Parts: sequence; C-alpha cells; structure tokens
Amino acid sequence: MFLTSKNIKFKNIAYLFSCAIFFIFTSCEDDLTKQKGTDSKNFPSQVINNANIIQRDSGMITLKAYAPVIEKYELIDSPYVVAKKGIKIDFFDKKNPKPGTITAKYARIFEYKKFYEAKGDVRITTNEGRRFVTQSVYWDQRKQRIYTRDTVYQTMPDGSVLINAHGMWAKDDFSEYRFFKNSGEIDMGQNKLAQ
Repeated sequence: MFLTSKNIKFKNIAYLFSCAIFFIFTSCEDDLTKQKGTDSKNFPSQVINNANIIQRDSGMITLKAYAPVIEKYELIDSPYVVAKKGIKIDFFDKKNPKPGTITAKYARIFEYKKFYEAKGDVRITTNEGRRFVTQSVYWDQRKQRIYTRDTVYQTMPDGSVLINAHGMWAKDDFSEYRFFKNSGEIDMGQNKLAQ
C-alpha cells in the first residue's frame, strides 16, 4: 500500500475529528455534574384546580375557601401554599350565622408559621356587615392579628366611609381594630352619636 499525501491528510482529519468529539462529550459530562447540585426545587409539588376547601373545628364549619388554582410548594426551606389566580374565603363565627368574607387576587399561606398574606384588591366583609378594601393584608394566626400599612377604605353598615391613609391593625375576629391617620365623611344626622 502506498501512502500518499491525500491519505495522510484524510487520516489526520479523521484523527482530529475523533479527538474533538471526545473533548466535546467529556466537557458536556462535566457541565451536567455541576448543574445537578444547583437544581431549583421551587416548583409546586401539588396543584389543585377549582379548589373548594372546607375547614371544620369540632364538627362546625369555620372556613370555606374557593380558588381557581392552588399550588403547594413543599420541597423548599419555608414551604407555602399559593393562590395566584385569586381566592375567596368565607369565615364563620359561632356567634353569628352570617359568614364574613375575604377576596383577593393573590394569596400565600405559610402553614408552619400560620402566617397568611393577601394582595391585590383585597376586600374584607365582617359578619356584622363592615367592609374594608385595601391592596394587601397580613394575618398572623398565632398572634390573632391582622394588619396592613396600605390605605384602607372602611364602609360602615350605615354607608359612612372612612379613609385610613396609613393602614390598620385588628384582632382577627374584628372585635377590636385601630387605624392610623384617619379621614372621611360621616352624616351626623343619621349617626347615633349625634343624638
């Protein structure tokens, strides 16, 4: 067999090509092992569509929640449940058969901390008919406190409206609440305070 310059060039090209493929495959393996340690675990482990949740205490319904989608994130350090497409919650009191309601465009619940947050056009109606509208509300269930630093619009059952420019603090059953920097209009002719 005669070696010509054409055969030598072909063998050199084939040799270089096989070396290049070897280095490409080994470099890909190294990148894959580096990526395995930094995989994100922030994805939902459970997804519930058209959620309808009922919570009971001693046989009595204490809460009903409705949401188009609820996602549960359990594989991270601080697990939480989120309703990104909105939520409506009816809460019940032993003293009053009429439920109170909370609606929001977004809600997140930290189950272990018993801490809840609602954001986006938050509307709260108490069992007594008082209505509160704000952009965000936080509920610390352990301390039984609800609070916000956003402007709160409060409508009383008689129709009077108060604007609370720097938020509010309340017990979670709204038996006691406090507002910061209030303003508004009250019709003193129809108000019991005027008499």
